[in-house]
Amino acid sequence: MMEFVLRLLAFSLIANSAFGGESDVLDLGDSDFNTRVAETETTLVMFYAPWCGHCKKLKPEYAKAAELMRTDDPPVAFAKVDCTEAGKETCSKFSVSGYPTLKIFRNGEVSQDYNGPREAAGIVKYMRSQVGPASRDLLTVAVYEDFLKVQENAIIGFFEKETDLKGVFLKYADLQREKFRFAHTSDPAILEKIGEKNAIILFRAPQYHNKFESDFVKFEGKSKDDLSEFVKKQFHGLVGHRTRDALHDFGNPLVVAYYTVDYQKNPKGTNYWRNRVLKVAKEWEGKVNFAISAKDDFQHELNEYGYDYVGDKPLILARDSRNQKFIMKEEFSVENLQAFVNDLDEGNLEPYIKSEAIPESNDGPVTVAVAKNFEEVVTNNGKDTLIEFYAPWCGHCKKLAPVFDELGEKLKGEEIAIVKMDATANDVSPDFDVRGFPTLFWIPKNKRGSPVRYDGGREVDDFVKYISKHATDELKSFDRSGKSKKTEL
Repeated sequence: MMEFVLRLLAFSLIANSAFGGESDVLDLGDSDFNTRVAETETTLVMFYAPWCGHCKKLKPEYAKAAELMRTDDPPVAFAKVDCTEAGKETCSKFSVSGYPTLKIFRNGEVSQDYNGPREAAGIVKYMRSQVGPASRDLLTVAVYEDFLKVQENAIIGFFEKETDLKGVFLKYADLQREKFRFAHTSDPAILEKIGEKNAIILFRAPQYHNKFESDFVKFEGKSKDDLSEFVKKQFHGLVGHRTRDALHDFGNPLVVAYYTVDYQKNPKGTNYWRNRVLKVAKEWEGKVNFAISAKDDFQHELNEYGYDYVGDKPLILARDSRNQKFIMKEEFSVENLQAFVNDLDEGNLEPYIKSEAIPESNDGPVTVAVAKNFEEVVTNNGKDTLIEFYAPWCGHCKKLAPVFDELGEKLKGEEIAIVKMDATANDVSPDFDVRGFPTLFWIPKNKRGSPVRYDGGREVDDFVKYISKHATDELKSFDRSGKSKKTEL
């Protein structure tokens, strides 16, 4: 093992980095790829092109992950191959058709495609889950203490002997190895130190320790489902570090503080603000979720609230249980945050709605909805309504536009509203599950809270037949089958 580590370090030091000197990433080509990768038990390889924008974005995260895993045991090597120059044949051999492509190699052979996160912390967590057993066996007090020093939460099982709880722990660890860090021990000295003989404990990483909550939490359940629920509830603590990798761990109602969150370069400054959020979160434990997020990693969310940047103090944004958005407009302080969360809980705040301006004229064949007039032209218009949620850049939406216009003209004079809304420029009501474009819904006038997704054909006749059949009242110009009614002379 020591010989391997020394060899790996030597490789890293002499690597000629095309990424600007990241010495922890091996720079491989056709001449040395097979030899180098065969000498490593586990290697993550990034196949890239220098001109690729996504590669440039991944580059610093990949290098940072390699640096973080430099001393890992068992070790993981990081390598890169330029598919436009020295590694053309290698890229062809492994059927690389897009950039960046990442693959995991074991003892020189492709093991699997890498489909994990693309930011440093997520890459590290994913790759650590790929080597060794799902749960690490801690054999000494020193190893146990070092395991807890890592800047990641840990779930550790303490077992004096084989028990049902140990079986539950190991099964859960095997299922969740790619998401969490696990270890277990039967060492008498460790068991004596911790004061437990048959227990599972979740330990929070050192950078998250604070005076408002315990640094560790003991599991009191029995089953795998109990353990899953326990970890889900306790893992992030009172104020979690919400990263792109852990985005979906935080449910509503959710209050997020956006600022310069950086536990690598500025842990003290990061916790200065987190501790103030913690003071408020403690009062709302179990009722409202709280988190901190790096403002630079979530610029897209800031834009959703109309913000281009965040100043020196945290910006507080929130969502309630209905996923409505709210902004704390006052300058950040503990007192202002307390008042904001109280008003959020009591429903005293006005939701923030992203909306285009209401059209000055809206008498075309298709009514234009924006967030500000949505209730007027959709929810409370007194008509059966067919609405399309679209994106301006969407090719299928552009193709549908003239069809929708023709449909609107054809149904003029009917008690039917044909409506469209740009879902990229306006907030969409939580009653409508819009995940792609175009998405269409039919809304009967007497069932306002029950929009029905339209998945039928997209030609004018298809829409006419559907509307004729489902209209609350029979249309004037079409029968229930969609056939035109003959006009008597």
